[in-house]
Amino acid sequence: MDDKGSVGKISLSSDSVSTLNSEDFVLVSRLGDDHTPSSSTNNGSDDEKPGLKIVGNGSEQQLQKELEDVLMEPSLAGVIASRDQDQDQAGPDQASRDQDQVGPDQASVDQSSPESGPGTPFPDEDSVVFSQLTYLGCASVNAPRSEVEALRMMSILRGQCNLPLDVVLSVPGVSEGTVRLLDPVTSTEIANYPIYKILFCVRGHDGTTESDCFAFTESHFNSEIFRIHVFRCQIPEAVSRILYSFATAFRRSAKKAMMSSQQAPPLTPEGDLFTFTVSLEIREDDGKGTFSAVAKDKDKQSFKLRAGMDKKIVIYVQQTSNKELAIERCFGLLLSPGKNVKNSDMHLLDLESMGKSSDGKSYIITGSWHPNTPQFQAVNEETPKGTSPVSPSGLTYAVCSPSARLQHLTDRDLFMYMTTAVDLVITEVEEPVRFLLENRVRVCSPNDRLYWPFSKRSYTETFYLKLRQMERKERKSPASDTLYEVLSLESEAERERRKTTASPGALTTGPGGSSPPEDEEEEDNDEPLLSGSGDVSKECAEKILETWGDLLSKWHLNLSVRPRQLPALVRSGVPEALRGEVWQLLAGCHNNDHQVEEYRTLITKESPQDSAITRDINRTFPAHDYFKDTGGDGQDSLYKICKAYSVYDEEIGYCQGQSFLAAVLLLHMPEEQAFSVLVKIMFDYGLRDLFKQNFEDLHCKFFQLERLMQEYLPDLYSHFLNVGLEAHMYASQWFLTLFTAKFPLYMVFHIIDLLLCEGISVIFNVALALLKTSKDDLISTDFEGALKFFRVPVPKRYRSEENAKKLMELACGMKISQKKLKKHEKEYHTIKEEQEQQEAPIERYERENRRLQEANMRLEQENDDLAHELVSSKIALRKDLDNAEEKADALNKELLMTKQKLVDSEDEKRRLEEESAQLKEMCRRELDKSESEIKKNGSIIGEYKQICSQLSERLEKQQTSNRGELDKIKARVDGCEKCSVLFNKEGRVRLATGPLGAMGPEESEEKEGLKNQLREMELELAQTKLQLVEAECKIQDLEHHLGLAMNEVQAAKKTWFNRTLSSIKTVTGTQGGKENT
Repeated sequence: MDDKGSVGKISLSSDSVSTLNSEDFVLVSRLGDDHTPSSSTNNGSDDEKPGLKIVGNGSEQQLQKELEDVLMEPSLAGVIASRDQDQDQAGPDQASRDQDQVGPDQASVDQSSPESGPGTPFPDEDSVVFSQLTYLGCASVNAPRSEVEALRMMSILRGQCNLPLDVVLSVPGVSEGTVRLLDPVTSTEIANYPIYKILFCVRGHDGTTESDCFAFTESHFNSEIFRIHVFRCQIPEAVSRILYSFATAFRRSAKKAMMSSQQAPPLTPEGDLFTFTVSLEIREDDGKGTFSAVAKDKDKQSFKLRAGMDKKIVIYVQQTSNKELAIERCFGLLLSPGKNVKNSDMHLLDLESMGKSSDGKSYIITGSWHPNTPQFQAVNEETPKGTSPVSPSGLTYAVCSPSARLQHLTDRDLFMYMTTAVDLVITEVEEPVRFLLENRVRVCSPNDRLYWPFSKRSYTETFYLKLRQMERKERKSPASDTLYEVLSLESEAERERRKTTASPGALTTGPGGSSPPEDEEEEDNDEPLLSGSGDVSKECAEKILETWGDLLSKWHLNLSVRPRQLPALVRSGVPEALRGEVWQLLAGCHNNDHQVEEYRTLITKESPQDSAITRDINRTFPAHDYFKDTGGDGQDSLYKICKAYSVYDEEIGYCQGQSFLAAVLLLHMPEEQAFSVLVKIMFDYGLRDLFKQNFEDLHCKFFQLERLMQEYLPDLYSHFLNVGLEAHMYASQWFLTLFTAKFPLYMVFHIIDLLLCEGISVIFNVALALLKTSKDDLISTDFEGALKFFRVPVPKRYRSEENAKKLMELACGMKISQKKLKKHEKEYHTIKEEQEQQEAPIERYERENRRLQEANMRLEQENDDLAHELVSSKIALRKDLDNAEEKADALNKELLMTKQKLVDSEDEKRRLEEESAQLKEMCRRELDKSESEIKKNGSIIGEYKQICSQLSERLEKQQTSNRGELDKIKARVDGCEKCSVLFNKEGRVRLATGPLGAMGPEESEEKEGLKNQLREMELELAQTKLQLVEAECKIQDLEHHLGLAMNEVQAAKKTWFNRTLSSIKTVTGTQGGKENT
């Protein structure tokens, strides 16, 4: 539902959009296109007459003469004619033409359709209108889908345009619309280009002068001329929006739109029809904290769920037609096991989010699904295996289609139905609208692996909502301007069932809508069996699976040697689940990483047979679900494989019929491995030899088959001789497509088993078995009846697996020796040489001349290619040589400069070495000097310490003597009655308590003497303390000097190294400055 993702599928470039690889876009005829026989003789129109078309090899006239039996039957071509009627006319193999430029005035009045002319007002249609555009002109181009040529013409027209024309561009929203150029003033139409004639749209690259330009190419005058129209936007940002509008128009299928318009009931005045597409996606918890989309079986459209895993339901709702209705909200997301369930049986899910997508096109609803809820128990248990279409629980089951995965296949895999409903509130609708989706699911073990055949991720259904505008008096809410009521809501599936039921010739189906059993005979008619018909059963005995498992285990131990019992097992048929692995081992593709990388490179290259490949893709396996959708995953992978092989094998290229073989391989393995096996079959098994040398080897195979018929079926051989029926008239498809084009898949797969095991000679076994089983019927027919019998009844006869098994048993039982085939081959070449010698010389020379001319043309083409390659190589080599010489000159100059720098560096090295020696000598002298100073300072410190110790001893003695004298004085004072009164116990003078006059003269004198003596003692004590402080200061000063001396000694030891480094840095800086100067 993501439009951006859809645009990505339309083009390989983000700056261009093409209709070639779009999802559903097809070219359809329009009124006014003259499809007369004379006008349809252009290159690429091969569908008028069935013919074997091998592109790039041999003469087409000779192929039609020699191979009248064609790969595509008229009935099949008629079925798909509407899809590819005009694609051939727009092929890229147009003859080269000179470019002619047309001025803007001339181009502005060009008409691509006769329905309208200049000045005609354009009708109302769903389109996007862009203004402020300038038309720069148009020119003829040879490669309408080449982005390189389109950009080149865009650059030329932008630079040479002198008279630009202002226009308004109208781009339709659907592919049946028309691109119109309008006059910006009068809004009248200047020119128009139907979408089905527009082949390519491209914009200028960012960062260039053409970044504001875009262009589109269109097929002019019934695809005989391709022209490009260039425009410039005054608003550069609008270029991306214009390109997106073209992509939207390319993406929507005109065919589907026409079919839906035919199927829709005619609108009445009472109602309007609105179309919605609703997609369902189921996501499971992947164990990594995220939810990933579950796989969906590509054959039977059933989801593969794992039991016990939390899940999410994601619904995408998008309106595709009529006036846009605004979805207001979702008020219910419901789920229920089964089909045709009642509303009361539906159970609500927890809504997680709702709202519009990033591009505004879709409305997305997400809900949580907890499988352990009792109501969902039926879809949380592994789907049982059995043969009954109804399970014991009453839920509806049906048999799933085969898938290439290894598992026990003793019973058939069944599936069950699950119903999902979403209730939406639409602003313009009176009541809620419920969209109901019924889809198949199959519940597997939580440990079950996801295998390749499960690829598609979502289920999409189209709904037709018929509304009637309500009168104002009928409305419950009269405030709304426009309000509708629902008349009916019908899905595409319901409409198809209703049409089938109403058809008198329709087949009656069961309540589950399943088709009749495979072994029932369909109505006998003349319509051939479509390719890709028939389901391959996965039933296989457990014993056979065990045998194959043991064989594969042994084989993987030594892949270079095939097990002995392998041929016998292959003749019985390889189990369907193992075919992908066994085919790769048989072909020798078990280690093909280089081929995978080469394939990824090849798909990015241009193929000269692109138109033929695209045309044949829609015709390949139209009866198979995986390949029937235009633009689907199957057709996309098939297109890439065929394109890659056409580029890989330039001699053969793409041959009509290769797509059938590639489709068979794609049903069993991814496209990279399928390409590898296809290459092995074409080269190692000799299939490509059938297409070489004007199918010389193919005619030899026809001769060998006729000789084998003459030996094994002589009566049938005689009958064919009588009616004039030759082998190439009925066996061309058998050899070129390996029976893949017409026969049921069960038989085709078994033939490929034998081919990969025993070689291409198996085709003779199968061909003889077919002729032997149909001998009685063929003998009773004439020429026309025999051809019709080969085309219709023979393939239909083997729709039954039993008939196919019997045929393959008969084929394996026929012993055709390689010696016998070699003998017939030699006989063929001998007869041919005799015929060439017996024929008239003129005819032989003419035939030889034609052959030589063809060989000469081919060699000339190869010579031109080689010459072009040689010239290109010479130019490239000359450029490389010039670049090498310039590089050599630069390297020589750099070498000389380096040598000069080396000489300078050596000189500098010598100078630095001398300087280093001088520094070392200087450092030694400094070190000796420092050591002598250290010794001197050490002696000074020793003397100082000795002096300090002497002073300390003297001070201590002095203090001791002072304390002794002081004690004596205190004792004498204490002994004197008079003095004891004057001094206290601490020796301090007491304050006078009595009058001064009471002290006598002797006492006063004695007192004064004592005071003087005390002062002297205090003074001497102060001097001693001062000397002690000075001594301590000198000690600190000497310790400081000692520290400085030690630091100087340590610094002196490192001075020569530091100076050396400093000098080197200085010299280096000086040289760098000179070089910069």
